[in-house]
Amino acid sequence: METALETMDLKLTTELVDGVLFKLRCKEKIAFRFFTWAGHQENYTHQPQTYNAMIDLLSDTEYRVKQFRIVIDMLDYMKRKGKKNVPIEVLLRILRNYKEKYLHHLAKFAKKHKIRVKTQPEIHAFNYLLDSLCKCCLVEEAEVLFNKVKNRVEPDAKTYNVLFFGWCRVRNVAKGKQVLEEMIKLGHEPESFTYITALDTYCRCGMLSEAVTLFDFMRTKGTTMSSPTAKTYAIMIVAFAKCGKMEESFRFIDEMRKSGCLPDVSTYKELIEGMCLVGKIDEAYKFLEEMGNKGYPADIVTYNCFLKVLCDLRKEKEALKLYGIMNEMGCAPSVQTFNMLIVMYFEIGKPDGAFEAWNEMEKRYCARNLDTYCVMIEGLFCCDKTEDACVLLEDVINDGKQLPYRMFESFLKHLSDIGDLQAIQRLSKHMRKSNSPTIARRFADGQKSKSSRLRGK
Repeated sequence: METALETMDLKLTTELVDGVLFKLRCKEKIAFRFFTWAGHQENYTHQPQTYNAMIDLLSDTEYRVKQFRIVIDMLDYMKRKGKKNVPIEVLLRILRNYKEKYLHHLAKFAKKHKIRVKTQPEIHAFNYLLDSLCKCCLVEEAEVLFNKVKNRVEPDAKTYNVLFFGWCRVRNVAKGKQVLEEMIKLGHEPESFTYITALDTYCRCGMLSEAVTLFDFMRTKGTTMSSPTAKTYAIMIVAFAKCGKMEESFRFIDEMRKSGCLPDVSTYKELIEGMCLVGKIDEAYKFLEEMGNKGYPADIVTYNCFLKVLCDLRKEKEALKLYGIMNEMGCAPSVQTFNMLIVMYFEIGKPDGAFEAWNEMEKRYCARNLDTYCVMIEGLFCCDKTEDACVLLEDVINDGKQLPYRMFESFLKHLSDIGDLQAIQRLSKHMRKSNSPTIARRFADGQKSKSSRLRGK
């Protein structure tokens, strides 16, 4: 076909190309070949209306699912070439044609059980499109599209939730409030998750005044679905604590109690972790004590969350104090508890403390796991206790424990630095049994040659 067209020496015009496409509207493959050929001819350029006709043709056949990528590529090409005039009707037709395929089973189910589905099929696809734009921070473009389409497709609660989240994402509080007010006025209920996400976004960005404004809106003008929860209060309390505004933080705590919104275990965990991160250790202990008074005795997960923050901050005395409280309250330490203590001791340069924690595990009949061996061996290598590290590494190899590759890499490097070729060979052999032989052999050979060169020098 292309060869025959070349010999005709045609003078292409938009009207001619559009007419040919109309004649080939039932033969989309041939139409697309002609469209592609015409687009490569000199002194001719496809106009937006021709692109629209081709897109309409491709998205209205039984093979539209297979041709979806072609449609997307054409839209992308139009965008890059500045041909932005894609009519809303064409876009909606694309959304409707493709979405109906995926709602086919739902339609059969509704028909079988005599259920009337009122939702327009294209609204689901439209919501996905808006969501994608908002996640790319193209919220203004999403709003323009929304305003063009809302008279043809009735928006649902999901549509407004997506737009509200988008304005929060770009930190435009005023626009977000407008969407909320319009949404509530039309009888749609904002999702609680939407509010929580928005509040969390504001607080993380340091926009506390905007967060307070939204919080007050939830409390005064929102619906029952948007009433502040323990999770909502926790976000606000921790945010003010991070900024050092403890008076505001405790004011929210009092309001939470007065409103009858009692914190649960997960809320207490968030409050304790948040207070620890901002250095408010005493306040964190108060929350820990309050948990027990309110009928929520701290479990090992809560204690470990608290302990992790203290260990990461390298607060040895506070970590040991919390460890003592755990024992007094009858909460047996877990293997994760000891692993965190061992890591902390090595980080603060106290390997003797790591050995004490290691031995304490045996006294308490707490079985050591693979992570325990890894952090202990790595810590011993890093503090130049290579002999002890090699002994433990030998235990790992003899027990047949399958180390993760990153630890193999680290241990082989340490052995290479001390020039222990026999240990490298044993570890490499163990790696070939439990991991990829090719990677093990390549890395081990490289480390051995490197060690040999260093010893030769």
